[in-house]
Parts: sequence; structure tokens; C-alpha cells
Amino acid sequence: MAKAPVHKLGQMIGEFIEKYFEDELTQICEQRNLYLDVVGKDRPARKGKKVSWYDVYGNKHDLDFVIERNGSETELGIPVAIIECAWRRYTKHSKNKAQEIQGAVLPIAEKYKYHKPFLGAVIAGVYTEPSISQLNSCGFKTIYFEYESIVAAFSSVGVDVNYDEDTPDHEAVRMVEALEQLSVDSYRQVFQQVVSLSSQEVNTFKSTLEEALDRQIQQIIIAPLYGSNSVFPTIDEAIDYLDNFDTDEIPEDIELMKIYIQIRYSNGDNVSGEFSTNKAATEFLASTVRV
Repeated sequence: MAKAPVHKLGQMIGEFIEKYFEDELTQICEQRNLYLDVVGKDRPARKGKKVSWYDVYGNKHDLDFVIERNGSETELGIPVAIIECAWRRYTKHSKNKAQEIQGAVLPIAEKYKYHKPFLGAVIAGVYTEPSISQLNSCGFKTIYFEYESIVAAFSSVGVDVNYDEDTPDHEAVRMVEALEQLSVDSYRQVFQQVVSLSSQEVNTFKSTLEEALDRQIQQIIIAPLYGSNSVFPTIDEAIDYLDNFDTDEIPEDIELMKIYIQIRYSNGDNVSGEFSTNKAATEFLASTVRV
């Protein structure tokens, strides 16, 4: 079934944003010898052209960009950044798209929580403030390319992409044909104009991403916890226990309960975990990327 001209127009603008933002990420990754996986690329390490990752329950999630450490064409690496890119023309779709981004990214971030990957969202078009706040509250760093900025950027090369639900098909077809005739250089000029109009957000996003990719371990805290659990039915009884707790009375022969470990990084990231055995704690540290 053929797509409506307005739908095709929106798809073309969304693909344009994704394609040229890929260039920004490519430069960052090449400077750090990191692998950038993108939709549409043939890669022996995975099946098909989708960037698919599996969560702890075996569910598949299709992503837009994944930056990997120690990744290659034939081997999947450790995901150190997951970035989604999305275009929406109408506010009525923005909340659902924000939830869709969360649903794709957060299960993978949870699986790799001990590596604490950077989470990013590049959104373009028309998004409500609550939908953007929702992404930020879930740990995403966002860039918002506003609809008006995109329209203005295309106008700089003589192309009108200002449309809405009432735009006649023949007008949408005219816009699609104009986009199809644009050269690579013109598209690059448009994207640079889009970036320029949102330069503060873009620079903040890129610097935060680079800090996450370049982070170094500052210190590792290990706290073995000994003793047995004390269980209380009420808050008051628990507080009374703590008020009267005497550390000098702890016997010397008590057994290890768990080992708490926290890794602190130079960019402010903290990764922590609790482990029941030395073996499990050692495996956690051994799996940590040494940066």
C-alpha cells in the first residue's frame, strides 16, 4: 500500500536528521577507537540490518545507534552509549514516542547496568515539555530540534517543508520532490543550520557524551558487611534498635553477609552492586571496563 505523501514527507525529514546526526557520532567514535552500530548497516556480528539487542528476559529491542567498546564488524562489544533518534510532527504523538524510546532503551540499560551506558535521545519536530521531561527524568540526555528550526533550515536552501494534517496531497508531493532533488552538500548545509539553531543543546549533549566515553575510574569502594539480619515490625522499633546499637558488641566470629562495591568515575557516574560471595564480587570487578 502506497504511503500518503504527507507521511512520506515526515519520514524523509526524520531519516535526514538520523543520517546526518550519524556523522556527528562517527567523528566522536573514530577519535576514540569505538565502534558505532547504525540501522541499515550489514554487520556479520548480528542478523539483518536492524540494531537489535536482547534484554535479561530474552526480549529483542531495536535501537538506532549503539556505541560499543571492543566492538567490531564480527564481534559485539560492550554498549557504552545508546542513542535514539525520532521525528514527530504533532504533539499528540510526542508522549507515545517518548514512551516508545524508553521501552526500547531502558531494558538494555538495565541489562548492562554495571557498565552504566550513556542514554541519549535526539528528538525533532514537535514535542511537548512533559514528554521531554519524561525522558530526562529517566536518565536520558536530550537534543530537541524544534519544528520551526527545521523549516527555517530547509528554507535556507529554497525548500519549503512546512506542512500539517490539512496539507493537500499535491503540496506534499511537491515538497517530497524538492527534497529528492537536494544534493548531499545542500542536505549537509541544512543540517549544519539545524545544529546552529540549537547549538547550546547540541554542545551540551556532545560534551556529556564525550565525558561518559572518556571517563576514568577514580576509586573503588569495597565494604564487606557482616552479621545477621534484625527484623522489626514497625519503624519506631527499628529506630529504637539503631539508637541503642553498640558496634563494640559485634562478635569476632560472625559470617560475611554480603559485599558492597561502588565504582566512582571521573564524570560523576557511580556503579554499585551487592554480592553474596567473594567470587561474585570478583567477577563483577573483572567484567568492569578498565577505563
